[in-house]
Amino acid sequence: MTQSPLAEIDWADMTWPPPPYQAPVPPVTDEHGVRRFDGITYATTPGYRPRLLDVQLPAGEGPFPAVVWIHGGGWLDGDRRYPPPTVPAALLHGSVLAAGLALVSIDYRHSLEAPFPAQLHDVKAAIRYVRAFAGILGIDPERIAVWGESAGGHLAALAGLVGPGSPDGEALEGAHGVGAGDTGVLAVVDWYGVSDLAALAEHPMPPMPPGVEFPDPYTSLLGGTEADRPALARAASPVTYAAGYNPPPFLLIHGTQDGLVPYSQSEALAESLAGAGGEVTLRPVEGADHIFLDSPDIPRIVAESVAFLARHLGAGS
Repeated sequence: MTQSPLAEIDWADMTWPPPPYQAPVPPVTDEHGVRRFDGITYATTPGYRPRLLDVQLPAGEGPFPAVVWIHGGGWLDGDRRYPPPTVPAALLHGSVLAAGLALVSIDYRHSLEAPFPAQLHDVKAAIRYVRAFAGILGIDPERIAVWGESAGGHLAALAGLVGPGSPDGEALEGAHGVGAGDTGVLAVVDWYGVSDLAALAEHPMPPMPPGVEFPDPYTSLLGGTEADRPALARAASPVTYAAGYNPPPFLLIHGTQDGLVPYSQSEALAESLAGAGGEVTLRPVEGADHIFLDSPDIPRIVAESVAFLARHLGAGS
């Protein structure tokens, strides 16, 4: 008689319900000495896909300061593994690792899975996870920064501005994954992110290509009724939290001809941060559209962003 496959299972190793997060398994090391943890579950919610992150560590001895990369996609789309199409992954990832920084790339719930603040809750959960397992991951838990593009830039800005001392800080922290812990960061790089959703509501969306259907990203993010949206927009806007809080240093880089997220969005955030006494650098990319389209300076933009993060994280020290 053929033995049932169930007989091969070690039932003593099975637990139910499963934990709200999964401890990382040992990394894989490539021929260059770069170590990778791929597809780590950092948070789960019944009815949703698990939230995953990847970690890449430079060759050498850690612990390393870490950069949490947050992808864009209008809060509706995108994937932790892929930067925008104008920025080669090898350039982005390689530049971070070459600077002696660990790279943590995260997924988060899209807006049609759950409206705001689910996305920020996931970013905060990822930061808590990295700190909780920093010893296993080879990361210095005291030296963490965030870097995002477009929707990810918006979330990176919020991650840097929302904390225990900010308005509604506790509600915006969430309790997913590890559940509790410090989510503060030492620096923020925000590429062409949204900073004021109320102002952006007055900016018409550029037309989609023929045959392409894309839900309105702002109403999808905010949810609620039309009457609720002004208050929801304020709650989801980084400019709401810039004043009266102690923000980390910010680097804002934005194309001056951005037709999707106007350059004025970064101007508004820079003005709010400077008014609160924060350290902020606003770098225009002349003539560039969204995702730095039409810019020949992508390598320079990446290099400036990595140098900013390395300086504020004390890479190499």
